[in-house]
Amino acid sequence: MQELISDSAGYQVLLDHRAVRTPSRATLNVPHSRLPLATAIALEWDLLVSAQQALKHYYIPLTSLTSRANDIADADAASNTTLRTSIVKMVLGYLSTDTLLCWAPSRTLNDAESKIENSSTSPRTTSLRDVQMSTAMPIISYLTTHVWPGVELNPILEEDSIMPTPQPAATTEVVRSWIQALPAFELAGLERAVLATKSLTVATRLVVDWSGEFRELRERAAQPERFGIGEAARACSLETTWQTDVWGEVEVRRLCWQ
Repeated sequence: MQELISDSAGYQVLLDHRAVRTPSRATLNVPHSRLPLATAIALEWDLLVSAQQALKHYYIPLTSLTSRANDIADADAASNTTLRTSIVKMVLGYLSTDTLLCWAPSRTLNDAESKIENSSTSPRTTSLRDVQMSTAMPIISYLTTHVWPGVELNPILEEDSIMPTPQPAATTEVVRSWIQALPAFELAGLERAVLATKSLTVATRLVVDWSGEFRELRERAAQPERFGIGEAARACSLETTWQTDVWGEVEVRRLCWQ
């Protein structure tokens, strides 16, 4: 039986009157400002059908995310910078290989693909690079206008090269400082989003659009539509989707030998 209680530390989810704990055995606390999150965690546990499922992070993703945020907050309170520094270093590393900034060369069609295009009843008129740029530019514009004003974000691949090109040093330092200053919950959310999308820019856009910490920024930006999970997923999987449309999808089945 799940219960949600509130004390001076925040909300706690109780399972049969016992508090949910983090992997470090600390009590899982959700700040008072995040009641929807606490409610969602309680529901998450209510949907489990076995104790074994509680050992799998993908069954309790919000609990896992909140546990990570609690660990960061506890380390910050103890003036232990090791955890925060390691997260900042990890997510910043994705800036030089960012999926959103990895655009196909201008010449996207090789001979084999051209034949497919020409024989198709509905030839493709938009190149992969065009699709990537049209998706990336609004996100880049938002970040360089509202989140990291004035920074320069460049595509990471040169023509005829597969080696990524680092962003300007000034850009890297601005982004590093911004990440370093994030509160614990926002940093945990950014870390999880970067690992899922392989894109620091997409992850940042997602966190900024849904965190209460950036409410005033969103009001100034006055964006008519929210940038949600669906938009983030599409932005970071453009090439896979485009290539599947061109070449088709092969279903892979596991063969069981008798």
